[in-house]
Amino acid sequence: MKIVINGIEREFKKNKITPQDLVNSLKITGQRYAIEHNGEIIPRSDFSERDIQDGDMLEIVGAVGGG
Repeated sequence: MKIVINGIEREFKKNKITPQDLVNSLKITGQRYAIEHNGEIIPRSDFSERDIQDGDMLEIVGAVGGG
């Protein structure tokens, strides 16, 4: 399966992947971020339930603190 993450095409061996699977594979657990799936922000409560399909586009944006 091929999906686009932040403008870069990536290939996954699984035919089904969830945002939570993606977070685990990218090792970004415990960090502050938001995931947009085909133009829609995914609530964290839906990370394990939403299916990502071949050809989907995702944007992962990390929170940056400062002052």
